[in-house]
Amino acid sequence: MIIVMKHQATPEEIQNVVSQVEARGYRAHLSHGTERTIVGVIGDDRPLEDHLFELLPGVEKVVRILQPFKLASRDFHPENTVVRVRGVNIGDQGIVVIAGPCAVESRSQILETAFAVKEAGAHILRGGAYKPRTSPYAFQGLGEQGLEMLAEAREATGLPIITEVMSPEDVPTISKYADILQIGTRNMQNFALLQAVGRTRIPVFLKRGMMSTVQEWLMSAEYVLISGNEQVILCERGIRTFETATRNILDINAIPLLKQWTHLPVFADPSHGTGKWDLVAPVARACLAAGADGLIIEVHPCPERALSDGSQSLKPERFRELMESLRQLVPALGRAL
Repeated sequence: MIIVMKHQATPEEIQNVVSQVEARGYRAHLSHGTERTIVGVIGDDRPLEDHLFELLPGVEKVVRILQPFKLASRDFHPENTVVRVRGVNIGDQGIVVIAGPCAVESRSQILETAFAVKEAGAHILRGGAYKPRTSPYAFQGLGEQGLEMLAEAREATGLPIITEVMSPEDVPTISKYADILQIGTRNMQNFALLQAVGRTRIPVFLKRGMMSTVQEWLMSAEYVLISGNEQVILCERGIRTFETATRNILDINAIPLLKQWTHLPVFADPSHGTGKWDLVAPVARACLAAGADGLIIEVHPCPERALSDGSQSLKPERFRELMESLRQLVPALGRAL
């Protein structure tokens, strides 16, 4: 449940509520809004006496959160969370575009792509250094050498970088380089990894599991939040259904639903969601129209020779055309790019 403090509640009254919560064996999590402070009561599902807290000085009301996710709930945090990464604000009125190759393949490839997406208007550079692949014989990434190349591209272009982390053991190394830690679809319920990135305080980009419900996805976000990291970004990347015409089915329904349920920023990945480069642009525009705060797009200078996901990657000139079309769209949505 959440305890809503009065507008004029004093720090002493807030601390008294926190002490009462903790005395009953629960954790108290504070959310300071522009108008009021909210105390979230975190713990198991044992019943708590609402009326006891309502009698405490400075308390306005007590509200039970019906959803199993608490810290991710908009009931707990009514205002949108804005994640700030090297001058880029994620989750406010501006649309943020992340672009780059699926995998870092060479120094020349990542630098060429970084300059191209920067010129087209992208805000953040993506690139995988550690690649979880279905086949053990497929390209697995360059490891720390790839991270060093990403860092060089950031230095050259000024773009923050996002890269995937696959295991808790990799977190310390990747944290030395990355501005955003990506959790891929196969690791959405890797709870040890979620707790590890939650302890870093580095923004976490959490992709939806390919066979996960929205509620399960938000419960995974809860693992990061309760570990102390409030900088979580959600990414719809498509789910598996009976349809085989596209790689996945990008669940556009989930975008407005998430905007109702959670305060966390919501992105969409039309590259993985479709698996076809010629579907990326129209689906990207649809995602923004549905309310997404940003997009993550795969871009490669030579997709036909890409070591992974070439069929869904845009060439730089097609990415530039997409960005131009988005600039025409976003004013109608009341947003900016």
